[in-house]
Amino acid sequence: MIKNNHFEIKNLKNIVFLGEDECLKDFIRFNKTQGIKSEIITSPHQAKNLDKTLSFKKFMRLDKKFQSYIRSNYKIEETLFVSVASRWIFNQHLINRFFKKNLINFHGARLPFDSGSGGFSWNIMRNDRICIQLAHLVTKEIDKGPIISYEKFLYPYECKISKDFYNFYNDKFRYFYKKFILSLKKKRKFKLIPQLDYIGRYNPRLLTKKDGWIDWYQSSEEIINFINAFDDPYEGASTMIGKVKCNIKKVQLHGGEGKNHPFMTGLVLRNDKNWIVVATRDNNCLIIEEVLDAKSKNIINKIKPGQRFFTLSQKLDYSKSKRVFFDTKGFKIK
Repeated sequence: MIKNNHFEIKNLKNIVFLGEDECLKDFIRFNKTQGIKSEIITSPHQAKNLDKTLSFKKFMRLDKKFQSYIRSNYKIEETLFVSVASRWIFNQHLINRFFKKNLINFHGARLPFDSGSGGFSWNIMRNDRICIQLAHLVTKEIDKGPIISYEKFLYPYECKISKDFYNFYNDKFRYFYKKFILSLKKKRKFKLIPQLDYIGRYNPRLLTKKDGWIDWYQSSEEIINFINAFDDPYEGASTMIGKVKCNIKKVQLHGGEGKNHPFMTGLVLRNDKNWIVVATRDNNCLIIEEVLDAKSKNIINKIKPGQRFFTLSQKLDYSKSKRVFFDTKGFKIK
């Protein structure tokens, strides 16, 4: 509840997670040690991603059926509702009247600089090395609610690709969540921190098969960051070589070759059996260890010097002119 610009729950007995996250199993296990009842409510599409050992209920909409279920099973004043990548839109009536402002969201980037989504791909593309664990109130505007609590960390030097970022982030997320819940159990009052409304940006969601096409006319640093952004757990950044569409992973920046010219960008300079050396528009090259075909088979040994990686302008134009939206049924490209 909010009182005198502070957030608190005087008698926390229940936590209802709205959405899905790979940390939920650990959160529920921890809640049990604190005598807190837990439940997951998710959308039909997100239910496919949940750990099969977890129990959950599915709702397409937060309608009267959903509200009736909550009222029948929970006392709102004693329940914390946690949005975790939920696909529903929360209107003002739901937030104020139904949830009674006991609805929060955990966000994995600095606000208001990085509202929206896109996982850690945006961080990698921008060389953003600061990890934020943040809880804020949910409002009708996405990621605009007052901040309840936050902590800052640095991503370790060895974090290079999205999978590395996810693993480190989730470890800190588990730590932050437990610390936050323990504070609520001890009846701590969190002073709300308003977000500035004259700075910030919104990061749209990304879909690898649409957004992951490599623009070979970017700089070597921009290309390697882009490829790393769509590396594991994603299928890899996309491009063409000859008539074959492929996905690239495991890339390093390499400055040990001769001078390049912008027209050389994408050219395979050498195949060293376990890796290839590819020119960029500046004086660095890329060392690439995985070029995956449609069956996710590494075809490095089939690539010849003199071949060129390229991406059709239509693919790049489509990526930039269309946007992906996720809802309770899945995703749409508009």
